[in-house]
Amino acid sequence: MKTSNYVELLSSLAHQSRLKIFKQLVQAGPKGITPMQLSEHLQMPAATLSFHLKELYQAGLTHKVKQGRSIIYSANYQCMQSLINYLQENCCTQNQCDNC
Repeated sequence: MKTSNYVELLSSLAHQSRLKIFKQLVQAGPKGITPMQLSEHLQMPAATLSFHLKELYQAGLTHKVKQGRSIIYSANYQCMQSLINYLQENCCTQNQCDNC
C-alpha cells in the first residue's frame, strides 16, 4: 500500500464519531452489525451514521454485505492490521513501541 493510502485511512479515523463507529465494528467481530444496531448503541442519528459509514467504507476500513433488506457492516481487519503494521514499521523506534 502507498503512503497516501495510509494517510487516507488515518484521515478517516481522525474524527470522533468515525472512530467510535469503527471501534464498535471491531468489537462486533467478523459477523458485523446493522446500521440500526450501530445507531441505537451509539445514540447517533441514522443520517449522521450513514455519512460516517460511507467515509469508512470508501477508505477501505469496512466491509458491507447485503442480507435480505439489511446491510451488515464489519471492520476490515486486514486493512486495520496493515495500518497497524505500517505505523509500527515506519513511525516507531523499537524502544518506543515496547512501551506502547
